[in-house]
Amino acid sequence: MTLTKEEFDQLLAWLDPEPGRAGSRYEAIRRNLITVFLSRQCDEAEDLADETINRVAKKVPWLKDNYIGDQERYFHGVARNVMREYFRQRTRVIQPPPVQASREDLEPYLRCLDECLAKLPRQNSVLILLYYKEQKRAKIASHKEISDQMRLKAGALRARVFRIRARLAKCILECLKHSVGSNDIKRVSI
Repeated sequence: MTLTKEEFDQLLAWLDPEPGRAGSRYEAIRRNLITVFLSRQCDEAEDLADETINRVAKKVPWLKDNYIGDQERYFHGVARNVMREYFRQRTRVIQPPPVQASREDLEPYLRCLDECLAKLPRQNSVLILLYYKEQKRAKIASHKEISDQMRLKAGALRARVFRIRARLAKCILECLKHSVGSNDIKRVSI
């Protein structure tokens, strides 16, 4: 869903009549929505925040005449619905092939993973491989080391990895659709 310039201008005017304050409120609301989505482990927090804002913007003509509550609260109500849709859709994502699958069964998945990793910026592909490399206690230590090296807080590192993983998942699904065919893709979670 995309907004027209008029819809966006109406949204800003609804947030505050003074354009400078309206812009600041818009940015604060967007940041807050991103934080909410990230705290709920949503991989595509920025896209979901934008979707929430777009939905609210489409309703502004009605809201101006009928809504008397806190505007941010309204955004959060819409965000709750967007999040429900996101998690409902996410459960339909492809599930990984069974562990006992033969090398031949795994080949299309591995080839697509390699292709998609190669399409990522080198920094992102290295980060995602390092992030998922270790197991158990070594994994915790590894994540701490990565966040220290990148000078990021743990939450920021997680958010970055989730965004990369989401892009990787979309790429792998597209690759599998082209190489295997959508009917032959086994349910895998990426």
